[in-house]
Amino acid sequence: MNADDLRDAWADRTGEFSPRYYAHYGPNEVSEVVADRLGGAVGGDARVLELGCGSGRHLAHLHDEGFADLAGVDINPEAFDVLREEYPDLAAAGTFHAGAIADVLPGFADGAFDAVYSVETLQHVHPAEMSETFDEVARVAGDLLVTVELEGDAEGGIVEVDDGLPLYRHDWGTVFESRGFDQVAVETLGYDTVRVFRRAD
Repeated sequence: MNADDLRDAWADRTGEFSPRYYAHYGPNEVSEVVADRLGGAVGGDARVLELGCGSGRHLAHLHDEGFADLAGVDINPEAFDVLREEYPDLAAAGTFHAGAIADVLPGFADGAFDAVYSVETLQHVHPAEMSETFDEVARVAGDLLVTVELEGDAEGGIVEVDDGLPLYRHDWGTVFESRGFDQVAVETLGYDTVRVFRRAD
């Protein structure tokens, strides 16, 4: 599957793993962990960006916890229709950008956000776009970066979800330490690994 086909597959997703699917479940333990890591590191006044925000359930939890300057990027424009229905207060307060991460992030200045985080999103980036995309993530993250992503051993680093859609496993510590960050915390959360990074001095 090439990069364009993979983008289209995730942008057009319905049913399981769609924006409405996740909105139905709402904020969860991951939302709480993200809020805790961000709150302890940068505080509620921080400029925060979620990569792959979907219908906004994690951002909605941050908003409820007092974070005021929130933004999200998602490849599926319909995600923001669901966000406006399910989380109207967040929709009114936040700023949202439809498009692939690799296309949206170049429009932001260096260090545009105090904190950037992803939840099971960077693992969707096609190998042809990985280096550029991960460079952009590191560039716009001012001080703090949090990843909640699939890791571990898999043949070729790839696993597939239904419909044959690939997920690309990485050692996210290596990915972002090589891009100017120090890893300051690691924990397992279900199938995912939570990694917290600070920009290196």
